[in-house]
Amino acid sequence: MSRLEKIAFRPEGEEPIEFYVLEQTRIGGFNYILVTDREEGDGEALILKDTSGDGEEEGVFSVVSDDAELSAVAEVFEKLLEDVELQRE
Repeated sequence: MSRLEKIAFRPEGEEPIEFYVLEQTRIGGFNYILVTDREEGDGEALILKDTSGDGEEEGVFSVVSDDAELSAVAEVFEKLLEDVELQRE
């Protein structure tokens, strides 16, 4: 397995949080990334949506929490990553 890209998120007023990027896609004009807290093995995964405006220097990402949007985007990621099954909680 190739090394995953590691990115750091800096929530306002909090310590940076690091995630590994599993995949990214663009749906309906928005960029989405699938991230996990572990480079290998089973880990917690989140789907993040880029909500930053055009031309912004840094991306602004939010966790996808709407059930319909989450299901639709998770299905796309499962197809892109044939060996990954996302369990929804």
